[in-house]
Order: sequence, then structure tokens, then C-alpha cells
Amino acid sequence: MTILITGAAGFIGYHTAKRCCEEGLEVIGIDNLNDYYSVELKHGRLAQLAAYPNFRFQQMDIVDKGALMELFQTHAFTDVIHLAAQAGVRYSLDNPNAYAESNLIGFLNMLEACRSYKPAHFIYASSSSVYGLNGKMPFSVEDRADCPISFYAATKRANELMAYSYSHLYGIQTTGLRFFTVYGPWGRPDMALFKFSKAILENRPIDIYNEGQMSRDFTHIDDIVESIVRLRLRPPSWRASLEAGESQVTAGKVYNIGRGQPVKLLDFVDCLEMTIGIKAQRRLLPMQAGDVVETWADVTALAEWVEFYPTISVETGVASFVKWYRDYYRV
Repeated sequence: MTILITGAAGFIGYHTAKRCCEEGLEVIGIDNLNDYYSVELKHGRLAQLAAYPNFRFQQMDIVDKGALMELFQTHAFTDVIHLAAQAGVRYSLDNPNAYAESNLIGFLNMLEACRSYKPAHFIYASSSSVYGLNGKMPFSVEDRADCPISFYAATKRANELMAYSYSHLYGIQTTGLRFFTVYGPWGRPDMALFKFSKAILENRPIDIYNEGQMSRDFTHIDDIVESIVRLRLRPPSWRASLEAGESQVTAGKVYNIGRGQPVKLLDFVDCLEMTIGIKAQRRLLPMQAGDVVETWADVTALAEWVEFYPTISVETGVASFVKWYRDYYRV
């Protein structure tokens, strides 16, 4: 059994590949190793994965359709976990073309490869940002998601619609993952926990937007990975769709992957200060374009399908990140 994980040098991709290797699966990981953030950190993750004899890495960009098709032809992938994408809400305001290439053209190339070579299950990363200006809380997968307020969010919603159409037309079993504010060891430097920790330890102020009047459904990476590996074993099926009473039969599903418990941003900072043992210099700033005030996941559908509720508390999760950060950067 060989699975493909795209974005294997990324935050979620690394942890997912590590877990799959530990479960004895043959894993092929690909990544274009772009410089959106520290390439050194990406190589650090890959160095950890290199310790597993059942992991193989190939540097590749999913925008290169020819190379992607050749990869699928060479390996009979049973499952594809597609986590490669241009990440970041705010960067999409500055460089939308990068998102169009990776998140739209690259995603289409992945669907075409799956159409041609028929893996049993195509799992892909979406985002809680697709809910946009939806004011109903908590966010449910049954809610409308047609008001994205960033181009990044628009590309992720487009991915869901593209996957749905390929499921309907070609019978590809697809599962979309609407991730909610993922954090933990080996996390991305552009995310709040990483930036806050770095600034506090360097005695610099931290920027808190909307004057801290925000909340996020912070979800630890271990809960994210547990959800992914369980969903891999439970692809949607035509029969399941019929039993659910859907008006249109398809083999495509979407799930919220979140903790299900929003935390106020200022409480999150309090927790980080206590863990590090240093008081932060807080710089309160206005709301940023493309951002939302609150996120909160309704994970009922996920729990019903895979019998799992994310459980890791913010206190435990922040402590795990700070320990990794201190060890990795020797601070």
C-alpha cells in the first residue's frame, strides 16, 4: 500500500507523513520547497522523515502536470493526501498569482491525475476561511460558504467545488478538510503562535490585531493528523450519500477539522506568557484586511463519521509548541 502526500515538507504534511510511516505505510512525499517561509525549516522536517525507510521524497511542483502524471504512472497510489498549496490569507493580497497557480491550476492537475489513475481516496486540504462573512456560529459544513473575503479563501472554496464536480462526473471519492487554525511543533513561522513566541523570547512587542477582540478555534496538529488518518480509512461512498438523503448523489464530502471550542486571542496570549514565563509587550492594532473576528467549528459530522472528537487543550498544545521551539532554536 503506497500513499502520496503532497506538501510533505509543510507543517501538516510533515506530521501526516510521519504518522503514516509509523503505521507502516509506504509514503511518497512531494513538495516544491518554495521560499514563502524558511526553506531551512522545511529541510529540517524532511530530515526527520528521512529516518523512516518507508518514506521517499521527490522535489516536485504540482503545477508541472507532466511530472505529476509520470509520478502517478510510476506508483500505484492507493490513497492521495493533497496538502500542497500556497498558504496564508494575508500574502494572497500581495501575490494572488501564486495562489492561482498552486491552488487552482495545481489542484486541477491533481484531480486530472486522480481521474486517470484512480486512487481509492483523494483527501485534500481546504480551510475554515471559506466561511468568510458567515455570522452563524459554530460554522457547520451545511452552512453556505459563498462570501470569501480573501483570495486565498476563494481558491479553497473553488477546490471544494472542483472536487465535487470530479466526484460527480468520474466517481472519484474525495474528502475535503476545512482546517481551523492549526498549531503545534514544527509549525509555520507566519502563524500567530510562532510569531508571538519568537517575539516574546527576543524581547520584542507582539502585534495583536482588532485590539485583541478576536477568537479562534485553535486545533493542535496531533488532532488534525488523527482526523486525517481516520478519514483516509473511511472514504465517502455512493451508497453513503444515498443513505444521507442528498438531493444530488456524489462521492465527495467535506468536514470541519477543528477543536470545536473557540478561544479568545487575549486568553491565548495569556496562556503563552504563562508557558514561556515572560510577559509579552502587547501592541494592539486595527483589524487586517481579509481577516475574520471569530472562527468556531461544528465537528459533529466528523465525529459521526470517524468516531473522533479533537481533544487537545490549548494549555497542552501551547506547551508542546514552546518545548519544541526552545529545543529547535536552542533558546
